[in-house]
Amino acid sequence: MFSDKEISRFAKLETPFYYYDLALLQNTLSNCSAAAKVYNFHVHYAMKANFNPRVLEMIKATGFGADCVSGGEVKRAVEVGFNHQQIVFAGVGKSDREINDALDQQIFCFNVESIQELEVINELAGLKNTKAKVAIRINPNVDAHTHHNITTGLDENKFGINSWDLPQCAEVLKQSENLEFIGVHFHIGSQITSMDVFKNLCVRVNEFAAWFEERGFIVKVLNVGGGLGIDYHNPEQQIPDFEAYFKVYHDFLEVRSNQEVHFELGRALVGQCASLISKVLYVKNGKKKNFIVLDAGMTELMRPALYQAYHQIDHLSGSKSAEGVKYDVVGPICESTDCFGKEVALPETFRGDLIALRSAGAYGEVMASHYNLREGIVSVYSED
Repeated sequence: MFSDKEISRFAKLETPFYYYDLALLQNTLSNCSAAAKVYNFHVHYAMKANFNPRVLEMIKATGFGADCVSGGEVKRAVEVGFNHQQIVFAGVGKSDREINDALDQQIFCFNVESIQELEVINELAGLKNTKAKVAIRINPNVDAHTHHNITTGLDENKFGINSWDLPQCAEVLKQSENLEFIGVHFHIGSQITSMDVFKNLCVRVNEFAAWFEERGFIVKVLNVGGGLGIDYHNPEQQIPDFEAYFKVYHDFLEVRSNQEVHFELGRALVGQCASLISKVLYVKNGKKKNFIVLDAGMTELMRPALYQAYHQIDHLSGSKSAEGVKYDVVGPICESTDCFGKEVALPETFRGDLIALRSAGAYGEVMASHYNLREGIVSVYSED
């Protein structure tokens, strides 16, 4: 919960804005780094979760690499100063320009998601008289038991190379003089809270790594992706259990002495460090519904409209012990989907009251838009 000093500060600022608790971010990064070092695991930060400049600077300073899913993210990682040999580039639709730019930056690895992409990277690398390091992203058909829109590891998903295409993939790798195969890559989804899901993934990683080794390939890297979730219902429980997460892979992944294990964590690192702070524009009380209309909407935080995602909504103004009233908390955007929560029990609320939408550090600011010609969202930091 926010201190009285923080709330007093919020009241003086123009809303809406994202508020970043940089001390919490640093504690989360330090906790993850320490837990990973126990097993000599390598962590790449999934930039798609949040590319706020100050957030990226802190993550880079921790020593993590960058997991990118577009040429723009690769460029930003280079600009921020991430070690080029810690940058990995995934994505089902890498353009020729994006591949060429990444080749010029001599990044650590392309996580390749189709046989045709293998052929394109080989051709483009050949034109530059260089070799591209590649890991094969395999679709392991493991159910992440998360929202269907953020599941990425089933046969029905667009991501990765399916198991029945691996023989052809192996042949293309053997014939491609400008590719250096370094390992296998997986990512089965996001906001995963069951450790059993990661155990199931380990079984599949072991099987596919052995499949390549049996065919004469040297598997140096086991990249298991990310997906570790956060507790949206309890934002005060702020740091995920990285120790338990990494221990699952230590216990169930078959790692040879010459192999490295790589992770691509995003939400787990940044999800709890930011809240969207908004003010109440209007209160509309009716016979069937009471509405709170905020000055923040789906243009500032898309997740509830896009995924029906839950964010805890905190009332920051006035008495915290007042009898609760149930409100639909909505934004000003000209869409009925512009709703943050229905029948939310809050203290009696008035125009000008402050509201916090918690756990908004991942897929919040990065998904903001200018729909309805909205102005860009701004960021405020705890240390300023």
